[in-house]
Amino acid sequence: MKEFDYIIIGGGCSGLSLAYELEINNKLKNKSLAIIEPRTDYKRDKTWSFWKTINHNFEDCVIKNWNNFSINISSKSHELKTKNFPYQTVNSDLFYKKINNELSKNKNIYLFKNVNEINTKDALIFNSAPESNANKSKLWQHFQGVEIETEKDYFDTEIINLMDFDCEQRSNVHFFYTLPFTKNKALIETTWISKLEDNSLRDYNFQIEKYIKNNLGIENYKINYKEEGAIPLFYPKQANENKKINIGSAGGMTRLSTGYTFLNIQEHSKYIVENIDNIEKVKIYAIEKKYKFLDNIFLNVLEKYPEKMPSIFFKMFEGSTDTIIKFLSNKSNIFEDLLIILRMPYKWIFIKSLFK
Repeated sequence: MKEFDYIIIGGGCSGLSLAYELEINNKLKNKSLAIIEPRTDYKRDKTWSFWKTINHNFEDCVIKNWNNFSINISSKSHELKTKNFPYQTVNSDLFYKKINNELSKNKNIYLFKNVNEINTKDALIFNSAPESNANKSKLWQHFQGVEIETEKDYFDTEIINLMDFDCEQRSNVHFFYTLPFTKNKALIETTWISKLEDNSLRDYNFQIEKYIKNNLGIENYKINYKEEGAIPLFYPKQANENKKINIGSAGGMTRLSTGYTFLNIQEHSKYIVENIDNIEKVKIYAIEKKYKFLDNIFLNVLEKYPEKMPSIFFKMFEGSTDTIIKFLSNKSNIFEDLLIILRMPYKWIFIKSLFK
């Protein structure tokens, strides 16, 4: 069987981001790469959104930028503005096409459906495949989104509704998320933070239909696209091994308090490529420890007091918009961290969770 210098297991967001970074930095000119991906074709299956706190390679895959967003609870609403960190959405179809078009130009890059088709013995392996046994008893962010198109202009394209808690909570944490792409086209998403073992929360179609009709007041629309997913809000147990480095969510690139992963993947990919010739000897790239510490406290509170979370999230956004964006995007300094912590309501439950 054929041998390779590098092997990427999983041709999704993290695997393709790393392959692209290797290619555009000429790291595959004299090296061979195998990408293991079972799918037969790529099509739109994800929507990745984030605040742009760093430059990245995929500006031409961004379908919309917003500088305004809102947070809603049942009794009140915040409207916030940021000039420095626009909220961006990347269309996975454009992302896949851009990367695969670039990779197809290099004869040193090969695609396989199964890792058993190649010799892995001496290769440096980058693994994006999650653990096979998902722990459904832990917290996950799970969701379904639909892109709808209305007959008449309805949406304000200048503002997104980042979190709308004015919906059923069912003793968990639940919010809706609306991204208006045009005046008559938007992504509407129902999002839960809960344990996956509770199947009663997965009546997503019913939830979305009810929200569109009752909350948005839209009767006539068609669905252009649907996506569904689940993001683990806990770090994977699988550790890096000799000549094997985990990437993406498998490599701990998901920010647990938010589920944001895309920009962390881009930074990890750049770090790997910059250190590729010495990668097994350099420090393992990871989200900063202070964020892991604070996120664990936050999720402990969320799990024990889900009914308090709408007001906690609402309160978080009452101060400087850029400060909270930087905090949620791993870019805050210690002074900004303290401002966020001091703004939190119910401080006693966070203190209790600190000593759990």
